[in-house]
Amino acid sequence: MLIVDAQIHLFGPEAEERARRIGQIVLSPEAAVAAMDEAHVDRAYLVPAGSAANEACLAAARRWPEKFRVMGIPGLNKPAAREDVERWQSLGYTGVRLSFPPFRDPSWLRDGTADWFWPVAERHQIPVMIWAPEQLTEVGQVADSHPGLKLIVDHLGLFVEDKGDTVRKVVQDLLPLASRPNVAVKASALPAHSEQPYPFRDLHQPIKDVLDAFGSDRVFWGTDLTRLPCSLSEAVTMFTEELGFLQGHELEQVMGTAIINWIGW
Repeated sequence: MLIVDAQIHLFGPEAEERARRIGQIVLSPEAAVAAMDEAHVDRAYLVPAGSAANEACLAAARRWPEKFRVMGIPGLNKPAAREDVERWQSLGYTGVRLSFPPFRDPSWLRDGTADWFWPVAERHQIPVMIWAPEQLTEVGQVADSHPGLKLIVDHLGLFVEDKGDTVRKVVQDLLPLASRPNVAVKASALPAHSEQPYPFRDLHQPIKDVLDAFGSDRVFWGTDLTRLPCSLSEAVTMFTEELGFLQGHELEQVMGTAIINWIGW
């Protein structure tokens, strides 16, 4: 079975303090490759931990082209970003990753800062991973306005601190997005949102609810490895061995083939 991690962060230079502040660790590309090999993870989409890490991710993808593709970060509030997005794939990126943290007031998803980006990405068929906790309604509005744009909601729409009942509530808020055929979701970073030890049984029903709504062709397994509270192997086997409702072809889709088909490789 092809196993593809939908999200591994790489950081830019001298990022240890920033990583510590946001509850993550700095992982070298060599360490990422070693962890993937040990856990039998074949490929991964690299997500820069901030735009300063774009080049680190591109360098890793050039060194290990069989392992990595890059979802780069454009500076939505920077005029130069518009020219960059017009030639995004030629710069070496497979897609874009955008973050709209709920503590940014006003959110760039709400105040118009991102408005220029959506039609450009739609025109160039650039798939977009979007982390927008507490803003799923706005994600749905973007999907409706740009039906040719492929959007991927990161971490089931969860904020980093969401656990327990909050996870179940966010998932219920997420499910209406399944009616938009251009919206998919990343079932990523989930062990970090569990209140229980491996195999994180409090997450099994929310995962099933998402799969029932979106289908296995629009749900993508991933780890967010640099904040994972368990081993990469456990993040794999949580899905491949512990979810009795996920088997066969559907398991193969969630673990790798679906995201390859959605984003490309």
